[in-house]
Amino acid sequence: MDHIQDAVAHAGTQVKDLAAAVTGYIVHRRHMALGQVHHMDIVPDAGAIGGIVIVTEHAQLFPAPHRHLCDKGHQIIGLALGILTDTAALVGTDGIEVPQQHNVVDAIHYLSMSKSSLAMTDGQSVRHGEEFFMLSGDYATDTDRAVAVTCAFGKGKGKTLKFCGKEYERLADHIGAVPVVMVSPADGALVSDSADERRRWLNAFISQLDHPYLDNTMRYNRVLAERNTLLKQGEYIVPELLDVLDERLADLGEKVSATRKEVVGRLAPLVEKFYATIADDHEPVELLYRSDLCDRPFVEVLRGARQKDLVCGFTNVGVHRDDVVMKIGGYPLRKYGSQGQQKSFLLALKLAQYTLLAERLGEKPLLLLDDLFDKLDEQRLSRLMELTAGGDFGQIFITDCNRERLISVLKNNNLPFRLWDVAEGEITPAEQE
Repeated sequence: MDHIQDAVAHAGTQVKDLAAAVTGYIVHRRHMALGQVHHMDIVPDAGAIGGIVIVTEHAQLFPAPHRHLCDKGHQIIGLALGILTDTAALVGTDGIEVPQQHNVVDAIHYLSMSKSSLAMTDGQSVRHGEEFFMLSGDYATDTDRAVAVTCAFGKGKGKTLKFCGKEYERLADHIGAVPVVMVSPADGALVSDSADERRRWLNAFISQLDHPYLDNTMRYNRVLAERNTLLKQGEYIVPELLDVLDERLADLGEKVSATRKEVVGRLAPLVEKFYATIADDHEPVELLYRSDLCDRPFVEVLRGARQKDLVCGFTNVGVHRDDVVMKIGGYPLRKYGSQGQQKSFLLALKLAQYTLLAERLGEKPLLLLDDLFDKLDEQRLSRLMELTAGGDFGQIFITDCNRERLISVLKNNNLPFRLWDVAEGEITPAEQE
């Protein structure tokens, strides 16, 4: 990528058109781990998933400007990001509608999951007034294999995704190729919101582990839509056709349910272990899988609910109504857990997810810790850093808006780092504090 080479050649020169200050903290460990992002290239018109800096092997930042920030200063456009450190922490300024440092981790998430980590469509990720965005990232696997991922979206043209230059026929086939786990304040919805939120999380997680699961889930949803359409026909329904759909739905639903039950069963003891460490709490926690299919075959469940389905015009039972139950001390976490206990549980859940992905895939996922530091007390934050600093975790990206807090956390946990400032269009090394 020519402009990356140009950026290296002009290291330390002033970056024009940057309207907001961003600070990048580059954290080093003694040895380089594999399974890392080597660089990420965001081309012009990258929208709200733009990048910030390039970090070379020697942890120097090089500007590669292509576009300026949008008028409101919350989208960083057309800068390249290259990370060769085990841990990279990025700090942005307060008071910006969409923090610039989040743009970086969202771009990484996009290249792994083919979608934003936010509740945004592809079209909403395009910069206002533009027609497309494009992302590309180069990675090294844990076996030192170099891979490249490119994602492009154009309004009216759809989205394409390429792995090592080859375009996927189905975007779903990419899920799990570059595993990722993201931890952010938005995770609170897993406790506070409806079962829909927890199913979405569980589906995205298991899809990185198990491609047949993703296929079965997509096929289940298609058959479910057919069944609901038929149910709306009321007195004109052909019972034999409904029987056929019930058989197909039951077959797929039981496969989905079995996988979910097995994965949640594997997660539960890991959540207990991580929770005890992070919260330093002896209160027992539980992670349970609840489904209509737990007691009897799905076909029987569907037939038992058929009359209600005919009245309502949609399917009332099935794995599309499943839930993941979170408990503390035997009681629902949502109602009886303190804010600290809920945050500790969610951190434990995401670290358990990371552990299971690494075990199953034989590849350490990228860990994205987005804007967590002001949401956690000092003790929980310190325990989280101790856990992730160990050899069980690979490359980590940390974002924050508070320079002093981040420096304090990194120093208190003996994480060596180098500090760089990006402000008023100029990248300069900052004095070590």
